[in-house]
Amino acid sequence: MRVYIAGPYTQGDVAENIRQVIYAAEQVREAGHVPFVPHLYHLWHLISPQLPEYWRKLDIDWLVICHAFIKLDGDSKGADLEEDLCSEINIPIYYTVKEFLNTVLLDK
Repeated sequence: MRVYIAGPYTQGDVAENIRQVIYAAEQVREAGHVPFVPHLYHLWHLISPQLPEYWRKLDIDWLVICHAFIKLDGDSKGADLEEDLCSEINIPIYYTVKEFLNTVLLDK
């Protein structure tokens, strides 16, 4: 499954926020799924800065082709908007990697 992993980015420590999403992505990948980590745009932005709308558009382009959405804990307006979109287009939403993995195992 393609799994979009969202969470805080600019609220708090950006490096710590990126680290948390990468750890989640590693767990998803180890379980045989394909994680998408929008936080990695951070590196792209350092090389080729863009307006926030540019990154949001890329996020949405990826989100709509994912099979699941994991929203990690913490304040994030962007992740809240992505969660709303998932609700609208019926992409399953999970709030921890464990919840996602347990649900996927039960569905097999």
